[in-house]
Amino acid sequence: MGLSAATQLAAKGAHVILVSRNVGRLEEALITVRSAAKSSTQRFTYISADVAEPGYASRVIAEVIAWNGGAAPDIVWCVAGMSTPLLWADEASLVAARRNMDVNYFGAAEMAHAILREWLAPGNRFAEPKHLVFTSSVLALFAIVGYGPYSPSKWAIRGLADTLAMELILYPDTPVKVHVVFPATITSPGFARENQTKPAITAELEKEEPPETPDTVARRSIAGLERGDYFVTVSFLGNLMRCGALGGSERNNWITDTLLGWLVPIIYFFVLRSMNSSVISWARKYGHPATGSGPAKS
Repeated sequence: MGLSAATQLAAKGAHVILVSRNVGRLEEALITVRSAAKSSTQRFTYISADVAEPGYASRVIAEVIAWNGGAAPDIVWCVAGMSTPLLWADEASLVAARRNMDVNYFGAAEMAHAILREWLAPGNRFAEPKHLVFTSSVLALFAIVGYGPYSPSKWAIRGLADTLAMELILYPDTPVKVHVVFPATITSPGFARENQTKPAITAELEKEEPPETPDTVARRSIAGLERGDYFVTVSFLGNLMRCGALGGSERNNWITDTLLGWLVPIIYFFVLRSMNSSVISWARKYGHPATGSGPAKS
């Protein structure tokens, strides 16, 4: 998704800095992104960093500013993520949960901290807002069995975004807009790795929602960002989930979101009954998940 978003933004005229761990893949990605440029005046580079490493973000932002002639970037999009689906009683679930939290939540939280310290520094002023984009998941809007190690890290991103959306009102001279993208399943190497540990019941519950390509998810995400949406969903089902889980979050449109928010609990009554019935039937058919009497993985 990150590569697709970078390529599409380059085609719209953006200068792009890629961040990832693997230098070889970064070099390949840079060629792809540069080839999509709208203009020969656009600039591109990459920075190698591990988002799970404490303190990584301050170094990345310092390198970005040095490369950009002393100016901080206008847009920061935190895309890096991983998913390790397991049943919570599995022995490996806590280790996986800590790793998911380090990559998914703390990777984004550290970047937010680093860039906001630059944007909001005393004495700064700018008229056009900067944009901080988080990438969460529809599983932060509606949780299902098997994602205990993963979903909390994506819920945490949503909680941070809601907090920052209010906190940033304190800085009227340096406006910053926060956005959260909520993709569902994306066809990618990460999806293939996810399926190696995914419980079969999880795959069964997900089967009605086919995965989307990275290009499709990136295109729909960028369209939502261009509309100025706070919560950006990339499918009709994702949008229903959004409206059914808003709570005290900002709305994209207060009228339509409120109307859908009244409707979705009625839909969820039937959805949860159906899903819970599927889980009950699964348990009766296969017995205790740890006995090995049924399919453990997808």
